Amino acid sequence: MFITDIRKDFYEVVANQRVALLVASDIDALCACKILQVLFHCDQVQYTLVPVTGWQDLSTAFLEHKEQFRYFVLINCGANVDLLEMLQPDDDSVFFICDTHRPVDVVNVYNDSQIKLLIKQDDDLGVPSYDDIFRDEDEGEGSDSGNESEEGSEPSGKRRRFDEGAVERRIERRRAKRDWEARRREILFDYEQYEYHGTSASIMFFELAWVLTKDTKDMLWWAVIGLTDQWVHDKITHMKYVTDIATMQRHVSRHNHRNEDEENSLSIDCMRISFEYDLRLTLYQHWSLYESICNSCYTSCNFKLWTLNGQKKLQEFLADMGLPLKQVRQKFHSMDMSIKENLRDVIEESSNKYGMKDIRIQTFGVHFGFKNRFLASDMVHATTALLESTEKDESASDNFIKALDSLSRSNLDRLHSGIDLAKKKLMAIQQTVASCICTNLIVSQGPFLYCYLMEGTPDVKLFSKPMALTLLCKYLLKAFVQSTRNKRCKLLPLVMAAPKDVEKGSVIVVGIPPESETSDKKNFFGRAFEKAAESTSSRTLHDNFDTSIITLKTEDRSKFLDALITLLS
Repeated sequence: MFITDIRKDFYEVVANQRVALLVASDIDALCACKILQVLFHCDQVQYTLVPVTGWQDLSTAFLEHKEQFRYFVLINCGANVDLLEMLQPDDDSVFFICDTHRPVDVVNVYNDSQIKLLIKQDDDLGVPSYDDIFRDEDEGEGSDSGNESEEGSEPSGKRRRFDEGAVERRIERRRAKRDWEARRREILFDYEQYEYHGTSASIMFFELAWVLTKDTKDMLWWAVIGLTDQWVHDKITHMKYVTDIATMQRHVSRHNHRNEDEENSLSIDCMRISFEYDLRLTLYQHWSLYESICNSCYTSCNFKLWTLNGQKKLQEFLADMGLPLKQVRQKFHSMDMSIKENLRDVIEESSNKYGMKDIRIQTFGVHFGFKNRFLASDMVHATTALLESTEKDESASDNFIKALDSLSRSNLDRLHSGIDLAKKKLMAIQQTVASCICTNLIVSQGPFLYCYLMEGTPDVKLFSKPMALTLLCKYLLKAFVQSTRNKRCKLLPLVMAAPKDVEKGSVIVVGIPPESETSDKKNFFGRAFEKAAESTSSRTLHDNFDTSIITLKTEDRSKFLDALITLLS
């Protein structure tokens, strides 16, 4: 059931209990977790934090903790499946679910006792009404059943006529039930067909902190990062992003206003968050401007940097801005102050000439003390790189703890190491996109485009992780749409596969919706993958919280693809 008063129905319930926090592996969930941890520390709530990467992890974590805990808080997992069916908990276990995944499973919505959803009602959820999908089994079954057994003194002819009426009524009831079931299937299919994302979990918990009047600047910054994560990984529409940014902006000006009169507003360890209308150049303040332009999806796709013409165009662009190459190719913080001062305006002016009308985006920046400045998107890229690091053979939970640490401003060294990893990852994505397009690896299969990264491709290990592969998928589709002349192909979605575990012989498969400015970001591949796997009995693992990401046995790849083509044609 949906919780209307998050303070009374959630926080005050768990405030003097022991709580198990089950947190999914994405940046928004990490930020929401940080906010909740601070609140729990304030009120001395005992909790155990368990990172979960998929449904199997979630089940295992629940089995391990169900004896000690009654209350479970699930962050960014658990809303889009029938949780009670999956976990089979005792009757006194209670689950508080704060999850951005939509659609929310109808059983979760209508269960009043054990499932409490911390989900904004103003997201267009479109949940079907109770009577359309549930009905009592015995309803209308027993009303006429007594008539046949009544052996009365009536003449047999009269009784037979009476029975015929009963039989007709029963047939009528059965027909009505069949119609209702067919209608129910239709309603549920329409409701569950597309997967999409709602309001970020970190914003939900920030609003809880605000209601409790315990919100701090750190919490506000984490909420901003959670929202930016949804934008960087293309989970929400531009409209939704702009609306939520406006909400955050009000909180930011409230906090900044509150601290204006305090004398410590300029102390060495102070923190200032500011609204920025900044460039869509990834990590440009921690890189050279040239490398950032080359490795940002937006600019590299617009210039088509994988072609010679594109490289030429980039040189013209730099000349048009009047920036010396020596300046552009050195670290951003070593550039001349005179150039840096109006750099954004200069870049925007030249970008307009080159058809990049929206190179600036509404976002937030933060200053820690005097010298450390980060944009929200820098934080997202750095933390994601730490979370999915493949450098050393470390476990997922080690990476989780590192990524969680990098969000604290006391751990700037870890954040900088994340930024270095993010640069490597972005360069790998860029090179892979270039090689896929130049060697025509993207094939039109009819209803969708398909690309398979072969074993032995450089950096292929990096793309065995879901977020890295999804980001590559989105960059690749944008680049393909820019470079293809085929109008029909521009409107197609993309399915991409990469080796996951060579020894076990498995591949990871991701599907993303077509690339367009007005896209509603709704993804139909989750249901399509399930159906295709079912019809061919392919050995698949639907373990990811995003249903459009699955693991598949390598030798089942071709039959699975054939089924998918047939299904979507």
